[in-house]
Amino acid sequence: MDIKKIAPFSEQVHVPAYVFNTDEFASRAALVKKYFGEKTGLCFSIKANPFLLADIPEIFDKIEVCSPGELTICEKTGVDMKRVIFSGVNKGKADVERAMDDGVGTFTAESWLHVQLINAAAKARGLRVPLLIRLTAGSQFGMDEKDVLDIMRDREGLSGVEIVGLHFFSGTQKTKAKKIEKELTYLDEFCTRVKDELGFEIDRIEYGTGLGVDYFEDDADALEEARLSEISQSIRSMSEKYHLTVEMGRFFAAPCGYYMTTVVDVKTNKGVNYAILDGGLHQLNYFGSMQGMRLPRIMHIGADETQAKQKWMLCGSLCTTADVIARDAEFADLSIGDILVFCRVGAYSVMEGISIFLSRDLPSVALYSEEKGLRVVREPFDTDVFNTP
Repeated sequence: MDIKKIAPFSEQVHVPAYVFNTDEFASRAALVKKYFGEKTGLCFSIKANPFLLADIPEIFDKIEVCSPGELTICEKTGVDMKRVIFSGVNKGKADVERAMDDGVGTFTAESWLHVQLINAAAKARGLRVPLLIRLTAGSQFGMDEKDVLDIMRDREGLSGVEIVGLHFFSGTQKTKAKKIEKELTYLDEFCTRVKDELGFEIDRIEYGTGLGVDYFEDDADALEEARLSEISQSIRSMSEKYHLTVEMGRFFAAPCGYYMTTVVDVKTNKGVNYAILDGGLHQLNYFGSMQGMRLPRIMHIGADETQAKQKWMLCGSLCTTADVIARDAEFADLSIGDILVFCRVGAYSVMEGISIFLSRDLPSVALYSEEKGLRVVREPFDTDVFNTP
């Protein structure tokens, strides 16, 4: 969205606020599909932004859910539970049973314990549920090759689950195609090993690319599309061999988000112009921002462009010198009451900030599309209820 489109929103929502353009979200998913091909399934990891679930496009075959809270969001929004992949490292007996009773389409196992819990719950219900085994990339997530092979070797004794494939994700913000190509080659070779050693053919692969998002580049869209192009052939090749689903959160959601915050005070200290905002780092988080040393795109509502631009340090409302969200940002006539709009905040900012520090209110949240217009889906929320003895 450009400034002419988003400026009126500041009068329709309580600022600070997040506005998520679901048309842009859908366009991003369509762009990925164009490069990866019709045979490649798409999965949205809702931890990046569960608010988008309200308008989840049909182009997404799967929705990754990693906690009981995210499962509740799926229940409340009425998504088709068959599309849900119930993942995450912390699954207890009650979590697994609840997800199974909800009719979740696929489970993942990150440990022997998970396999046992899922198998037992399914057997107790007379079910046989699809199971993806997560293969570790060298972290707390997933299991070693030996454990994965042992589970598959003993698959006949697991009457409650059907092992249908592998889940693999190694990390986020990958900008080099070679890293992703290497991982896909590794998965292909491991599947061949499974077939050779166990006589068992892997059918499905759930693969998280961790494809990088550019928060601070003027040509971010072009850079990201180039990344899609660079890995497209490798993705398409894997889709010819397996039922491949590409799972992403950040790459799908980041471009569709806007964070609106008001300038509440201005001053000059030791020659530095400071603008105090009613938001801050508890609500705004860019991967790799380094306390505002790198500048994202910021739109200034209320600017008098006839005035000369000055450099400003933008600081939030928290009582810490760490609450600097932009340094040397240039604006014309920045004044108290002006609205600043930070772009590309569709992923994680709304979820992963230190949101209840200083007991500041949670911002309002709105969704926008050309068809439905602007819809406020969360009013400002008073966080002192969490901190009252």
